[in-house]
Amino acid sequence: MVNIRNLDPSASPLDYYGAELRRLREEANLSQAELGSILYCTASLIGQIETAKKVPTRQFSERLDAALLTGGVFSRLVGLVLKSQLPTWFQPYAEMEAKATFISTYQSQLVYGLLQTDAYARAVLSVEKLGQVEEMVAARMEHQRILEREHPPVLCVVLDEGVLYRAIGGVEVMRNQLAHLLSFRDHPWVQVQVLPFAVGQHPGLLGSFNLLRFEDDPDVLYTESYDSGRMTANSQVIREQSVSYARLQASALSREDSAALIERVMRERYGHQPGPAVA
Repeated sequence: MVNIRNLDPSASPLDYYGAELRRLREEANLSQAELGSILYCTASLIGQIETAKKVPTRQFSERLDAALLTGGVFSRLVGLVLKSQLPTWFQPYAEMEAKATFISTYQSQLVYGLLQTDAYARAVLSVEKLGQVEEMVAARMEHQRILEREHPPVLCVVLDEGVLYRAIGGVEVMRNQLAHLLSFRDHPWVQVQVLPFAVGQHPGLLGSFNLLRFEDDPDVLYTESYDSGRMTANSQVIREQSVSYARLQASALSREDSAALIERVMRERYGHQPGPAVA
């Protein structure tokens, strides 16, 4: 018999997901192969998810709910599963970011995570996370769902101009990534600005940072190093960084001029043909 390892459902969200999948599949009197046929996937994939060897996707979870008539159990659970795939040191920030009402970020090297395409994220994460890239990408895409909520946070992004020229993943990946940025140009709650090279020295030279604001909690500053993140609610630090961010926004191109620059770089550097931006 294949994949008969017993799971401890309390060990992790992934283990709980796998245990529930096995329990409900067996209650439906379906073999792994039979369920796989219904879901258009292999019995092996069902077995790997049931034994917590493979991370389920949201699409798989939605099909699973429909097949087993669970009332959306797996679609709700997969969010916890994917969140658990984020680096342990990053998870506290991800939880805070999901609760924020205002997010202000300056990015000196990369497109902000909430605005990355899956291909761009895959290229970034594959630099060192060779064994778990797909899981990390799925987790990042899941986290982006905070922008699709009924009441999403206001997101203000200032990107260094160098971000547009750094060919992460190659020409096609960058072309699609810049097109994705352009898709937010008229978004009511997302503002993307580019800080041009011509500015010279500026308050962001020490690196990227994020400022989070909440309805009822103190503001938080988040900075990141090689393999760790640091959050602080120190009022003096928040005050100083808020002034720095205001200066970065004032020095950056307007929303409209930023979109024009992004489109020009996309056309000249990555071979974009003029036309509507695509998400």
